[in-house]
Amino acid sequence: MQQNVKYRLTGLAVILVSAAVVFPIFFDGAGYKERHLTSEIPDAPERPEIVRIQPQHKPLPDTSLAAEPASPVSLPKAPANVQKVIDKAAVEHNVEIDIHNDQPVLDQEGVPVAWTLQLASFKDEANAKGLRKQLIAEGHKVFTRKQGDLVKVYVGPEFQKSRLEALKLTLKTDFGLNGIIVRFTTQ
Repeated sequence: MQQNVKYRLTGLAVILVSAAVVFPIFFDGAGYKERHLTSEIPDAPERPEIVRIQPQHKPLPDTSLAAEPASPVSLPKAPANVQKVIDKAAVEHNVEIDIHNDQPVLDQEGVPVAWTLQLASFKDEANAKGLRKQLIAEGHKVFTRKQGDLVKVYVGPEFQKSRLEALKLTLKTDFGLNGIIVRFTTQ
């Protein structure tokens, strides 16, 4: 057995010596050439200057509530020939026009003040649509709005409140509905 161990140790020594001699021959670094490449990565750009922009315009006013009407502006009396044309057109179309008694006005925001006649409120939308169809068939300007559980029927809008007051009396006799005149809003 000792002879066998001697052979193994001798074989191991021969392998180590031959590896020590052969290793530097193959791995001396002669095949490796360092490549010196130029960098093609551009330099980092300069950081832009931060600009703070101040708003130029004032914010719009809150329009959740309608502005109060301003005082009416008095209009000059129309010339006689213009008044004749207006009167003739009013008679032909059966329209009462009197711009001097009930003048349209602008509110504080410069928006024309318009009025509507709230005629009825219904829980059932079908009833509101039925009344709207009847009023449209009679030639009235009608719209509905849903507010909560109710559907409200409005007639108008009109710029002259006196027209709605006359229309209110007419609709009370025709339909038996007593409405209220309210300020027209788009909401």
